[in-house]
Amino acid sequence: MSDVRFINGQNLPNIPWQEKPEGIVGAPIWRHSENPIIKRNPVKGVSRIFNSAVMPYEGKFVGVFRGEQNNGIPHIYLGFSDDAINWNINEEKIPFVDENGNPFMPKYAYDPRLVKVEDTYYVMWCTDFYGASIGMAKTKDFKTFVRIENPFIPFNRNAVLFPRKVNGNFMMLSRPSDSGHTPFGDIFLSESPDMVYWGKHRHVMGRNDKWWENIKIGGGAAPIETSEGWLLFYHGVTGTCNGFVYSIGGAILDIDNPSIVKYRCSNYLITPEEWYEERGFTPNVCFPCATLCDDATGRIAIYYGAADSYVGVAYTKLDEIVEYIKNNSSLSESDTEIGIR
Repeated sequence: MSDVRFINGQNLPNIPWQEKPEGIVGAPIWRHSENPIIKRNPVKGVSRIFNSAVMPYEGKFVGVFRGEQNNGIPHIYLGFSDDAINWNINEEKIPFVDENGNPFMPKYAYDPRLVKVEDTYYVMWCTDFYGASIGMAKTKDFKTFVRIENPFIPFNRNAVLFPRKVNGNFMMLSRPSDSGHTPFGDIFLSESPDMVYWGKHRHVMGRNDKWWENIKIGGGAAPIETSEGWLLFYHGVTGTCNGFVYSIGGAILDIDNPSIVKYRCSNYLITPEEWYEERGFTPNVCFPCATLCDDATGRIAIYYGAADSYVGVAYTKLDEIVEYIKNNSSLSESDTEIGIR
């Protein structure tokens, strides 16, 4: 095994974990045996929770959850947990406010990510900005959520911040798209000195000839800083006669120039195989949105949406997954260039 390690990691002794079972084939990732951890009708007025993000908070865990209301409109809900498996989710939507403290609720909000940068927690989601684009808010106490400027004009999705500034600037991945179900899409990188003005846009990587990601790709969990580079779990999409199939992929980006891809796994890491991934409101979906990492053991728990109906957890070890990605890497010219044309 390699000696790869987390950089700026934290010890998380209460990370959820199950040891790797015998007979794992393919990528060294295994599912939580009691998946899905969040089932249908989890909260009053909410039919389904999926595509949600979690992170450590005050010795326990906090999460922002995509909740499909009984009227079909998605919004974001807040939840807390002692073990990151069993969740207490608020019945009321997160009450977003503007800079003056006035209510400022989005028309809809879905697929949230949650990232801490320095002393502030940022929530990113897909929202209506006269078309599908990125909504953002900040909090320090998970009581007051202040909306901040939309970083991009429509159309865009799958925004996720890096957990620290790079070369003095905030960094964010996104996937420019359209207003529908988006039959295309590559991952781009943008940076900002102040979380208001975004620019220096760079192409990171695109769909390719690997069938499992030949239609579109998009950012997933927040990049994880390691001694090999930024470890990124993302989603890749292919098409079948019965619709899209979403799988989880893995790549490693350059630590100082994250638009450069160092390694990109040619194989998917997880593809829909279990009933809760294959059957649901949108079948055949594995959609990563968050990870928990323990510096002391190298353990990683990956949180993913399943079939637009459930939340699942999968496990891996840092050294094993990095070695697998490197050993199965296949790069294109657009992966390795700086991303300017």
